[in-house]
Amino acid sequence: MSAETSVPRPRESDVDISDSALFKGLLSEAEFAFAFFDAEGRIQRVNDVFSDVVNVPVDRMLGRQPVEVLAADLAQIITHAVQAVIEGDAPVTEGRVRVRTAEGDTRHWSLSFSPVHDDTGELRAIALIGLDVTESRQTEEALRRSEERYRSLVEAQSQLVWITSPTGAVIEDAPQWRAITGQGLEEYLANGWLDVVHPEERQQTEEAWREALRGRTMFEWNYRVRTRASGYRHFEVRAVPIIRHGRVVEWVGANTDVTPQREAEEMRGRLTDQLGAAALRTARLQGATAMLAEALTVEQVVQVIIDVGRTALAADRSAVALLDTDRAALKLINGEGIMEASGATGDEIPLSHSNVMTMAVNSRRPVFAESPESLKAQLLEAGGDEEMLEQFLAQGDEQAWVGLPLLAAGRALGALRFSFTRPQKISQEDGVFLEALAGQCALAVERATLFEREHRTAETLQRSLLPDRLPVVKGLVLAQRFRSGSRHVQVGGDWYDAFVLQDGRVAAVVGDVMGKGVKAAAGMGRIRNAMRALALTNPPPAAVLTGLDRVFEATEEEEQVTTLAYMVVEPVTGEGTLAMAGHPPPVLVSPQGTAILCDAEPGTPLGWPTSRRQFRFVVPPGHTAVLYSDGLVENRKRGLDAGLAELCSVVTEAPPEVVSSPHMLLDFLVDRMLSGYEQDDDVTALAIHVPPATKSD
Repeated sequence: MSAETSVPRPRESDVDISDSALFKGLLSEAEFAFAFFDAEGRIQRVNDVFSDVVNVPVDRMLGRQPVEVLAADLAQIITHAVQAVIEGDAPVTEGRVRVRTAEGDTRHWSLSFSPVHDDTGELRAIALIGLDVTESRQTEEALRRSEERYRSLVEAQSQLVWITSPTGAVIEDAPQWRAITGQGLEEYLANGWLDVVHPEERQQTEEAWREALRGRTMFEWNYRVRTRASGYRHFEVRAVPIIRHGRVVEWVGANTDVTPQREAEEMRGRLTDQLGAAALRTARLQGATAMLAEALTVEQVVQVIIDVGRTALAADRSAVALLDTDRAALKLINGEGIMEASGATGDEIPLSHSNVMTMAVNSRRPVFAESPESLKAQLLEAGGDEEMLEQFLAQGDEQAWVGLPLLAAGRALGALRFSFTRPQKISQEDGVFLEALAGQCALAVERATLFEREHRTAETLQRSLLPDRLPVVKGLVLAQRFRSGSRHVQVGGDWYDAFVLQDGRVAAVVGDVMGKGVKAAAGMGRIRNAMRALALTNPPPAAVLTGLDRVFEATEEEEQVTTLAYMVVEPVTGEGTLAMAGHPPPVLVSPQGTAILCDAEPGTPLGWPTSRRQFRFVVPPGHTAVLYSDGLVENRKRGLDAGLAELCSVVTEAPPEVVSSPHMLLDFLVDRMLSGYEQDDDVTALAIHVPPATKSD
């Protein structure tokens, strides 16, 4: 019995690989560039991809040398490569060939040249196969740039980067790390970064590192590192596993020197321990500083000082005195007459009398008396009267005292006095707090003193410049309102005026000199006086403004902005003329409560080159014209256009009895226009009311 043991023959394919049609199809469908060259280097065959790459038709290339039909640089590369294959009978590769396309783009190709032999081994042709590697080249370039950026970033920053194997063994040098630690390359590669960790922290650090290796979790730790020259420094480390296909391929770590931060933290800890109870006082000092910053007057500053002394210091009594250099004495500001060891009572204490405040001012240093014995010793040393001192200590209940000089740039302004009805230990921290408090108080007192001085000067100037009262004219009723833009500062550049001209008409004006203080008030006064001088000769309003432009150029600074609205009106009839210099338009209020804004051209502020114009403006009987400054309609939350629209709307809400009375109308408009807004500018308004005609008229 026999069995068939022959191996089955493979089924032969029906495809004839020598079929020329199959070869042509392969060349036409291939995505690579293909070309045949004969042994003389002439082009014998190319596919469409090659033709597209070199931008030369196929029929023009066949039978020709590359230098005859291709671009010079490409022809040179191909010719040399073909010649090298012919001479060496071995493949040649040109890995990076740049070719410019017909559209002007540059593409990168990899060209491979291979010898083709016949059955006898004779070289019959050279085959070229080209692959477009533009995308891979771009990817490689992007990767290279990314690596360069990463390397530059690592080198520029303070972090020290290191790499280990999946098991934690060091596999790559870290020059920055070795430069800091002083490790040699062999030492670093052998034992790694753990060898320079402080001995007290080495074991815990290594255990944590091994745990991270086992769990493939992020490693975050703090430890001290031995450096080359400066002992140990504190480092923070963070290392992460690089995982590919579920396996850790390496660990990348970064160490950051946090010694300055740690030292700062330790310093803060020591300071916190030292300050102790003074921490609360420090917070209160910040609160006192904020309150002092808001206090504008000396009276307000003194009140803040008293409040802080009695809360932050738990003082039983507080006193503030300012220095009167002319009288060589301290004058109490808070109105509390205090009995001193000098025997002086009341509101004035001569500097020649010894007490905690005069000693502080005379020595320019704080005076701390923690007990009656301490006070007695210091006052006797300063030349105090022992009998008076004994009497003072016997009569009073005070047991400890603090005297602080108020110094500004080394100049004494006055003194603070805090006293306690119990002995009070003044620690170093307490002294720092008290000196800081005195420094803030001195700045606040100096600022408040300057403010009050300027305020008084400017207020006096403004009162002298504004009219005491408005003129009383038959057939016309005038009313004015002024409201300061601050609770404390009553002086600004807003102004109003009204006066009777030679022909019986009445001139009315509202102006605004931008700014606050003496400078604005002085500028307002000059413009107001100049206007009166120009207007009283009865020139037209436009001519008055033209004259004011010349005055402004001669007397005022270029950056000073001044606007005004000037009106001349005939009593009884209300016939008038209006001229404006960059000012908001007047509003005309009818007896029925409607509001009409003047649509005349507003013009430019004073001093700007322009041709001044004037307009007819009539206030019919029963109507009221209102001139006002921009503070009435404009603020931080409301623009000028919105303010003008709101002003007209408010007029329509006024009751009839308000509309008919210019005084009541101004009160109504000012109250309603400022309601709901924080006033940040002065508000000035002037009403010109023409009473309705009566039968007797």
